[in-house]
This record gives sequence, structure tokens and C-alpha cells, in this order.
Amino acid sequence: MAVQSHWFSVGTVVPWAEAGIGAVATQSFVEPSYGKQGLDLMRSGKSASDALKALLAADDGRDLRQVGMIDAKGGVAVHTGAKNIAFAGHIVGKDYSVQANLMINDKIWPAMSRAFENTQGDIAERMLAALDAAQAAGGDIRGRQSAALIVVSGKPTGKAWVDRVFDVRVDDSTEPLKELRRLVILQRAYNHMNAGDLAVEQNDNDRALAEYSAAAKLVPDNAEMIYWHAIALVNMNRVDEALPLFRRVFAMDKNWATLTPRLAKVGLIPDDPKLIERIVGRQTD
Repeated sequence: MAVQSHWFSVGTVVPWAEAGIGAVATQSFVEPSYGKQGLDLMRSGKSASDALKALLAADDGRDLRQVGMIDAKGGVAVHTGAKNIAFAGHIVGKDYSVQANLMINDKIWPAMSRAFENTQGDIAERMLAALDAAQAAGGDIRGRQSAALIVVSGKPTGKAWVDRVFDVRVDDSTEPLKELRRLVILQRAYNHMNAGDLAVEQNDNDRALAEYSAAAKLVPDNAEMIYWHAIALVNMNRVDEALPLFRRVFAMDKNWATLTPRLAKVGLIPDDPKLIERIVGRQTD
């Protein structure tokens, strides 16, 4: 689920998603309860179509709503109420929908559909392309302010924090889509870092270094990623490879050098004064 709007913090009201259940976008004159109740209904076994019908039947404001829902089987249901402010509309495709309201013209949602279908990459990249296409076609008649993107796994693990692959939002910006894309790249990099840390725990050094390297390619100047990559190398007894990484980080901010001896005190690196001196040198002077 991804969205852009000229409304503050759109990510706190419009997008809802749960691994193994589905996703809901509640838009136009937003009724946030559609998010929770839609997921609850799909969790109980209802299809997206049946869940949306039930919500609309109970809502006297249905003509003001715009809602898109997808269930875990790929079933899609969309409603654009008769009182949505023009231009408003939607398109349902295979395993997806696009919808928009308060648009400057009626070219927006067809542009979103084309971009989503024709873009290569994972679901996050395809949704970003759809949002970019909407803006390029004219976008919200009011302008732009916030955006959000959520991706959850298809099969739940029982750990919501693991199942949520992407969860980024821009609450207030003159260029929310540019900022959203930056955050998606950063989230993607941290996903690699988390996978690298897990590989370290599992003593899979080759996979750990591959994950850390993938993260570094995405955000090469992120001091924290470089630092923990170097720490992992130290714990693999590959200190010579770690030292240039430490030098880069310490040049960015000497506080990382101050931090390093503290890691030894809690067992995150060997408590070896000679090793610490080799890593830190005179950086903390």
C-alpha cells in the first residue's frame, strides 16, 4: 500500500496492511475504521469484496468514501463514492488497484496503472513508480504534502516486526515522493543490515558480508552501517579488513571511536587493549 496526498501525515490514516491477511486504503473523506475493520473481516475469512460490501452497507457516508482492499488471495475490491470530489476514479488490475480523488485531471489513475504494470522490480519499486506517474500526470489539485508506503510479507511469521518489510512515511514535505524514495532505499539497506546481523548470529560469515556489502552499495556514506560492518569483521578475526572501514567512520565522527572501547566491556568485541588501540589509535584524544 502506497499513498501521496496534500494532507498532513497521510500515512497515519490511509494505509493499513497485515501479513497473510491483506491491505486497505481508506481515502477521500477518510473513515479510518475501514482499515482496522477491513483487516478484521478478512482475517475472519471474508474476501476483500465481501469485507468492503459489509463496511459500505453499514456506512451512511459511503458516497463520500474511496476505499481499496486486497486480500491474501489477490482478490481486489474498490469503491469510489458518487460524492468523491472530481476528478476521482480507480482501476482494478491483476492483484492490485489504483485509486485517486481530488485530482487535477482524469489521467492520474490510468497513469498509475500503466506505471505499476510496466515497472520492473519488487512491489515497493512498482508502487513508487505508480506514485511518481500520478504526480507527473498532474497529481492532487491541492498540491502535495505527505506520503507513505507499507509492504508486509505474504506469509505471517507471528512476529509483526519481521513481517513488515517496509514501513516508511513522510509527514510534511514540499517533495514527499523524493523523500519517500530516499527512505525506501534506506529501509532496503537496513533490511540487508538486519539480515547480515542474523547471519553473524548463525555463524554464516559469507552471507553476513554479502548482506553488509549490499547495504553499503545502497547507502555508501552511512557511518553506522560501515561501523557495524567493521565490528563484524573484527569478530571474524579479519581486523586488517576492518581498519579502513573504521578510519572512514572516525573521519566522519570521532564519537564512534569513543564508543568502540565500550563495546568491549559488554562483550561485543574482544576485550583486548592492544586490539582496541589498534582500532582506535589516537582518535579519542
